[in-house]
Amino acid sequence: MDELAITVIGRDRPGIIADVAEVLAGLGMNLTDSTMTRLRGHFAMTLICTGAADASPSLEDVEAAIAPLTADGSLIATVSRVHPESAPEAPGGHYVLSVHGADRLGIVASVTRGLAEFGGNITDLTTRLSNSLYVLVAELDLPAGTDVDMVHERLSAVARALGVEVTLRPAETDVL
Repeated sequence: MDELAITVIGRDRPGIIADVAEVLAGLGMNLTDSTMTRLRGHFAMTLICTGAADASPSLEDVEAAIAPLTADGSLIATVSRVHPESAPEAPGGHYVLSVHGADRLGIVASVTRGLAEFGGNITDLTTRLSNSLYVLVAELDLPAGTDVDMVHERLSAVARALGVEVTLRPAETDVL
């Protein structure tokens, strides 16, 4: 079964999600994973879709079906073949990271590098700038056996250097 990644970016307006979802449903494509957001008046969406094992449309068919949605130039869409996710690694811990403070260059780069040093895998990340306050919220997985205190110490050192506050806490499975 083919999996396709579809991205759609453009000036926000009502109905973009409905337009794209209707096209894909008409092709028999099932949306298995998606993320959609509005960023300062622009819409961004990434979808992972699968077709029926016996009648999956081709990548070219999906591109052709989406093309009318981009014809006026207000949206850009891409369609790419992706490989199904392999079996997950041994479960570690799932955490929520939050960072807030004055906006400055390098917050995302420094914090995410600090996580990567411990094999942290970010599964979702959102940032917002409100006047001069910068807020980052991320969900992440740490490998089994990771010393979470050491991760927190490293992130705290990064935060001090940037002049921001950082919090790392286990994710509440009933909240996610």
